[in-house]
Amino acid sequence: MVDIAERPTRLAAPAAVPDAAAAAGPAAGGLAGRLLGVGGKVLHRSVAILALAAIWEGAPRLGLVDRVFLPPLSEVLVAWWELLRSGQLAEHVGASLTRSLAGLGLAVLTAIPVGLLIGWYRPLAELLSPLLEVFRNTAALALLPVFVLILGLGETSKIALVLYACSWPILLNTIAGVKGVDPLLIRSARSMGLNHLRLFQKVILPAAVPTIFTGVRLAGAYSILVLVAAEMVGAKAGLGYLINYAQYNFAIADMYSGIITISAIGLVVNQLLVALERRFSTWRVDVSAG
Repeated sequence: MVDIAERPTRLAAPAAVPDAAAAAGPAAGGLAGRLLGVGGKVLHRSVAILALAAIWEGAPRLGLVDRVFLPPLSEVLVAWWELLRSGQLAEHVGASLTRSLAGLGLAVLTAIPVGLLIGWYRPLAELLSPLLEVFRNTAALALLPVFVLILGLGETSKIALVLYACSWPILLNTIAGVKGVDPLLIRSARSMGLNHLRLFQKVILPAAVPTIFTGVRLAGAYSILVLVAAEMVGAKAGLGYLINYAQYNFAIADMYSGIITISAIGLVVNQLLVALERRFSTWRVDVSAG
């Protein structure tokens, strides 16, 4: 005799295979969808750069521009690789980054505390406002001869010039960040018994962080641009010196190699500062998401 109770079990057992395949299907499909989504975002953000690269490569070859003054991108990349392989590019990048990061770091260490004090204490702001208005409207490169005369042609004058140029966006944005804190937050914190130090630590500084980092990002761009201009005047190493030297010797491909390197460094520095801002602003809600 056959046990009837065993029949459903024996007949139902093979049905487990489709269930496993059905469970694996959505997981694989979800992974593929995420990869396609990431690839689509990368492609979307790279379209403009790829179009520029294609125009740069094609215009000289089609005779639309003189390839003596604007070589194709492929030739520039070959020259860039030769500079990298010979060690010249690393030397110039190292010299520029040392000066730029030193000036930017000193600007952050000095301008943020001063901006916090000016933004928080009204008497200090009223005392220093006329002086700030005078110097904020004086271009950094206009003071380059002054820095050179006082500090010489060495590293000190270049770092000091970067420090001066980077201090203003950080200082002004820090002041604006402190003054832009919601007064209701301040009154609520005071009503809970917070002293001045705790109020500054728990309310003022966190609320001002986004605006401060906006100034730091602007300063990061200024630190490269101002330094390159300074290196064109008096330097024996650096990306500005490389560009100027290549121009005088009519090494046009090397000149564009230096320009591309500056753009790449600026992009990397900006992305690092954006990541750092997100690290210190994890409480913020991204209203542009979705």
